Amino acid sequence: MKIAVLIPCYNESRTIAKVVADYRAVLPEADIYVYDNNSTDHTDDIAREAGAIVRYEYRQGKGNVIRTMFREIEADCYLMIDGDDTYPAENAREMVDLVLNKKVDMVVGDRLSATYYTENKRPFHNLGNRLVKRLVNTIFHGDVRDIMTGYRAFSYQFVKSFPVLSQGFEIETEMTIHALDKNLSLNSVPVEYRDRPEDSVSKLNTYSDGLRVLRTIARLYKEYRPLSFFGLFAALFGAAGLILFIPVLAEYFRTGLVPRFPTLIVSGVMMTFALLLLVCGFILDTVAKKHRQLFEINLNLLRLTHDKETC
Repeated sequence: MKIAVLIPCYNESRTIAKVVADYRAVLPEADIYVYDNNSTDHTDDIAREAGAIVRYEYRQGKGNVIRTMFREIEADCYLMIDGDDTYPAENAREMVDLVLNKKVDMVVGDRLSATYYTENKRPFHNLGNRLVKRLVNTIFHGDVRDIMTGYRAFSYQFVKSFPVLSQGFEIETEMTIHALDKNLSLNSVPVEYRDRPEDSVSKLNTYSDGLRVLRTIARLYKEYRPLSFFGLFAALFGAAGLILFIPVLAEYFRTGLVPRFPTLIVSGVMMTFALLLLVCGFILDTVAKKHRQLFEINLNLLRLTHDKETC
């Protein structure tokens, strides 16, 4: 069984050598890949000296790096970590074994159930993690303990069937939602989290990257759960139209007259919008179900091809 450790990096010269050495110690049989994303501090040279296989992705953004990693590397199990030495290597073997022996498609390194809230020094990150976790689990009916962790293990079929669309740090949210929507096997492993060293700078912007994550959730909600998404707006327009219509109807029953034609027209327009949104939801929901069926067929073909190649 071939194991690949994937480390996307941008200016992690302070920690990358230790990260490579730590994961080499616990997974000596693995190939360790460091993908440098336009670093200016010789991260690539330090990683190469530490024994990693160094490759490059020149389009800036973590999502772009992961897209290239998933396309280029062939393995039976992929372990993805950050190069900032915030994730301990002690859980790596357990996460890899879940993929290889238990056939789990994605294992999530769960920081939030362990030390994240005490180690992390950025309070708005804590709030953002809670918000994203609640939104994703509510909308997509999941029970994922940590949505935005960068510590994950993947099966071959997940990596080769996951359409990477995000370019930045919202990629972890996209991975999680994809797994929930496609009913892929998911598991969580609590992992100890330690904050960055003092002279190591985070590339994650609390506000701009947080906004991108929320936009990603909204986009995938529309694409993966269109009936629920459009039904919500249909209900809002329908309720507003009904609220406007009831007084007009009551006055008509009382006097036989409809003196407020503008209110009646606005009510009718809102009810029409509600109906159109509901019809859009039903049509797109059928399309989404067809996509899930095609995904299952392609997944079976992918597994069959991989099994033949490994025989």
